[in-house]
Parts: sequence; structure tokens; C-alpha cells
Amino acid sequence: MFNKPIDLSKARILVSNDDGVHATGIKILERIARTLSKDVWVVAPESEQSAVSHSLTIRRPLRIRQNRTRRYVVDGTPTDSVLLAINHILKDDRPTLCLSGINRGANLGEDVSYSGTVAAAMEATMLGVPAIALSQVHTHGHPVKWATAEHHAAKVIRKLAKVGWPANTLVNVNFPDVLADAVKGIVVATQGRHKIGDELVEKFDPRGVPYYWVGAMRKEDATRKGSDIAACQDGYITVTPLYLDMTHRPTMRRLAAALK
Repeated sequence: MFNKPIDLSKARILVSNDDGVHATGIKILERIARTLSKDVWVVAPESEQSAVSHSLTIRRPLRIRQNRTRRYVVDGTPTDSVLLAINHILKDDRPTLCLSGINRGANLGEDVSYSGTVAAAMEATMLGVPAIALSQVHTHGHPVKWATAEHHAAKVIRKLAKVGWPANTLVNVNFPDVLADAVKGIVVATQGRHKIGDELVEKFDPRGVPYYWVGAMRKEDATRKGSDIAACQDGYITVTPLYLDMTHRPTMRRLAAALK
């Protein structure tokens, strides 16, 4: 299945996300998926699970609720949802492709380490199903430009399906925070880097005990040429292949030589 073109007209497509089954983004992605294939299934978290990363629920049972034909709700994380979809709900006829999103907000740079959207695609990849994570970048306090992702996503998915990608690799797609007709094109970009901020907000409850809000924590660094952050800020749709094997082989070789 990996490294081969995907025939979308015959594909069984699994749609999931981290913003929850009622989120605007997953409804848009489901509509997009239905323009690509007649065999579309939605299995997604019951509530928002943003920033849960690749979290798996192991200390309580999980429940699945079917709320309409080919649409299921899981009271767990994005990882739980994809795991149950592939290994239980669709175990007798596994998906050909998993689409995760469309996330409300960027998944650029180090965001991918925290992202439940990327984690859903990661889980599918680990289970042998090619996967694409999709996110719509937006600026806090401004309307989300959903029309941009909706206009361009099918074209991006078709192009990716036509070429395929290797095992242990997922594809991370971000749509820029511009109007649909202002998108400059599609670029394949490296994973960027954020400048880490210090936005921890300390407050006090009525008894004077402090508590903390984790703020934005990041300021975008668009200076790294060729990165997803720089390209998205410049109005491009970014496509970044993410490899699941995090072994740093040059260091591995150096340590192996030093530890003989």
C-alpha cells in the first residue's frame, strides 16, 4: 500500500481529527473525502482533544457510539479513534487512506510533536495505512479561512495519492492564512522551528493559591528558508513528509564507536 499510487475512486477513506466529531474542520474534510470516494468513514473523538499528542487511553475502557451510517464517536483521543477504527470497526476491510483534520490552526514546526491531528495520522501510519494530516493556519482573533482548505484540499490529496509515499512516513499539510484565490501554490517544505517564548500566566484563586495558564509559548520564526513556517507565512500550501523513525543515525554511529 505504501510507496504506491492510491486509486481514490476505489479507496476506503477513514476521516478523523483532534478537534472532535462536531468540529467545522472534520465536516469540511468529510465533504472533501466524499468527492474523492464513495466509501468514506468517520471515526473521531467525542470532544476536543487538541495538543494531546499521540496519547493512548489505557486506564479506563473506551466506548464507541454510532451516530449515523459510517460515522462513529469515540470517548477518547485521536489515537484511540484511529486504533479502534482500523483494528475494530473496519478490521474486516481496512481503510486505504486516513485523512486527519482539518485542524483549526497550524501544525507547523514543533507543533507536530503536540498535535493530536498529526498523531491520528501517525497512528494510521503505524498500523499500515497511509495517512495525511491537514491543518488550516489562522490568526488568533480572526475568522478561520475554512474556504481556503476546502477549495484546495482535494487537489492536494489527489496529487499526493498519485505518487504515494514510503512506509513509516506520514504527510503533513498546512493551508496558509490567506483567501483561497491568494494561495501562491504548493511547496514541499522541511519542518521548521519556532522561537520558544515565555508566556506562562500566573494567577491566584480566591484562597491565594497560585495557578498557571500555558500561553501561546511560541513566536513564529520565518527566517529558515524552505521551512513549512516560512512558506506558509508567504502564502503557500506546505507539504511536509514526517518520518516516524526518530533515530539520529550519525549520533548513533558516533556513540557506537565511543562505547566499544
